Amino acid sequence: MNSADIPTMDPAAMTDSASISVMKNVYETLLVYADDSVTSFEPVLATKWDTSADGLTYRFDLRPGVKFHSGNPLRCLDAEYTYERSMVTNSPSSSIWYLSEPLLGTQANAADDPSITWDRIDRAVECEGEQLVFTLPRPEPAFLERLTFAAQGIVDREHATGLGEWDGTEASWKDWVGRDLDESKLAEQPSGTGAYRVDSANATDITLLAFEDYWDGAPALKSVVRRLVPEQASRIQALLSGDADIAEPGSREVIETQLAGKPGIRIVDDLPSYEAAALHMNQNAEGSTNLGSGNWGDGVPPNFFADRDMRLCFVKAFDYVGYADAVLRGKGERRNVLLPPRFFGYDPSIPVPEMDLAAAETHCRAAHGGQAWEQGFTLNAAYREGSTTQQTSLEVLKQGLEAMNPKFKVNVVPKQWSDLISPSNIEVLRTGRWLAAFAESDNFYRTFYHPDGLYASYNHISTPELTRLVDEARYEPDDARQQELYSEIARLAQAEGLYVLLPVELGIEAYADTLRGIAPEDYNQLTGYFYKDLSKGETP
Repeated sequence: MNSADIPTMDPAAMTDSASISVMKNVYETLLVYADDSVTSFEPVLATKWDTSADGLTYRFDLRPGVKFHSGNPLRCLDAEYTYERSMVTNSPSSSIWYLSEPLLGTQANAADDPSITWDRIDRAVECEGEQLVFTLPRPEPAFLERLTFAAQGIVDREHATGLGEWDGTEASWKDWVGRDLDESKLAEQPSGTGAYRVDSANATDITLLAFEDYWDGAPALKSVVRRLVPEQASRIQALLSGDADIAEPGSREVIETQLAGKPGIRIVDDLPSYEAAALHMNQNAEGSTNLGSGNWGDGVPPNFFADRDMRLCFVKAFDYVGYADAVLRGKGERRNVLLPPRFFGYDPSIPVPEMDLAAAETHCRAAHGGQAWEQGFTLNAAYREGSTTQQTSLEVLKQGLEAMNPKFKVNVVPKQWSDLISPSNIEVLRTGRWLAAFAESDNFYRTFYHPDGLYASYNHISTPELTRLVDEARYEPDDARQQELYSEIARLAQAEGLYVLLPVELGIEAYADTLRGIAPEDYNQLTGYFYKDLSKGETP
């Protein structure tokens, strides 16, 4: 049972952890990370691969005898279609930038970059017999890492085109450039090669059934039901009563106070966290319906966070220690930049942000020529409904701001996950996190700090020097110089106050003690767990 809905079941449209956590069991990639490693891989739909000496060509041999849920056999043409479809439909709201960049040399699609032609897309990925071949315009240090991401699960070409999706040809590709795939026909009727197939799906429930023709043998669990239950108390009760095997508890505190030590419940703690969490401050909320009056006092102007002093006011008004102690209960990891500390490029010598109400007041008084302090504001701040951790982070911020000036008002507003990440829903302030899909530092720095990145573009972050540093670090071959660049990025990002950096907790799971397969030794911090690796047995 979960508090977040599933925005899409089309792999090429997936950007969120809620969709990925389910659909990675339906669609499969060429390879995944091995065991709990972040540096080695194991084959899935590919059996082996090799890279040319110049780093520009990758060849993959595909696994024979694999079937899609439709019954169609896996062919190289399915893989070629999958990657070409992603490059063609690539849009700012999708996660395909990470694939388009190494294959085409740009994160843009053909509508935004006229140099992208069908020939370029076609040459980037081709089939030579049943061998899949990628040709890159320049060496990509983390290309294999990017291919592990669940959004590149291989699509059943015959099934997709039969539904009316792009037909995979040059004649029609321009009609599909930048196409929104959230509600594609494929999203309604998935067909992957995974251990589970979608039996039914509606607004609240997704039922998966074991795929009996799965190439690695039918999984132990014959069915999995993923249910949307917004009410935390209902999720907890279902777990305690045995009506759910896994339920999103809402916070560490809930697990430790309401679930730990209870009959039928097992707790697994100290799971590594490879995510970054922050309060996002949108520097241009023009067109938003969440501005109140759009004026000072009973609302905020669209450029509320375009002012550096305004952002730093919020950064220094947040009680980082209080939040970590109260919400994360001693399991919080504070960050000085939005990058997991275990990733290359994190510089532990840079101090983490601290609460400083005197400095916060100084910045607040200076913001917008004094208008913010003198007239006050009413700000709507959004979080994912059902997440008490996200809710509490905004309440901590609210407390610091409203205690500083009685004219400051912050409304903490719950929203469905699909609404929160929708490009058409322009928030001024919201919670957000980025969960590593592959172990690459640029995946975080570009996402949060580069104007082409998903969250940076959403928040209208465009700091020329920061952009230059991220671009330079991206392909820097010398580790020492790359580390210097990443340290500069962290210092500059902090000086600009671009985000309120939330402490991140170590992972903790609560589940029925009859469920097997979730434990630190079974758990890869980048991929989580797959349903095929779970089973049920007697209570120990």
